[in-house]
Amino acid sequence: MNMLLLLGVANGMRTMTPMAVLCWFAYFGLLPQTGWSFWTAKLVTAIVFTVLAAGEYIGDTLPQTPNRTAPGPLAARIAFGALTGALAAHACIPPLAGGVVFGVIGALVGAFGGIRLRGWAARRVGRDLPVALSESALALAFAGWAVWNFHGYWVVEQVMR
Repeated sequence: MNMLLLLGVANGMRTMTPMAVLCWFAYFGLLPQTGWSFWTAKLVTAIVFTVLAAGEYIGDTLPQTPNRTAPGPLAARIAFGALTGALAAHACIPPLAGGVVFGVIGALVGAFGGIRLRGWAARRVGRDLPVALSESALALAFAGWAVWNFHGYWVVEQVMR
C-alpha cells in the first residue's frame, strides 16, 4: 500500500517517470506483466515512455510550461497514477482497484505537495532550475524504489508457491 502511494507521488511529480520505470522492470522480467498489461513488457513501450519522461524533464525546466495543477496536466497525472497503480497491483498486490485508488491519491499528493515544496525550495535557493532537476531526480528515485519493492513482493510470492 505505501509503495503504491509512493509510486503515485512520483506520478504527481513527473507524469511519465513511473510509467517508464515500470516498463523497464517489466521488460527485464523483474515485474512480470501478463494478460491486459502485456504491452508494458515490450521494448518499444519502455523506450517510448523513457523518451516521454526525458521530454518532460526538459519541458519542466521551461518557464512557459503550464502549472502541474492546471486541469489538463493534473488530469494526466491522475490518469497515469491510476494506470501505474493498476499495473503494479496487477503484477503483485491485488486487488486492482486498490492500486488505482492509491495511485490516484499519491498522484494528487505529489502534484499539490510537489508544487508547494518546489516553490519553497526555489525561493530558498534563488533559482528554479536546480530545484526542478532535483525534483526530477527525486521522482525517479521514488519510482525506482517503489517498483523495486514490487519486484521484491513478486519474488517472495514466487518462492512461497
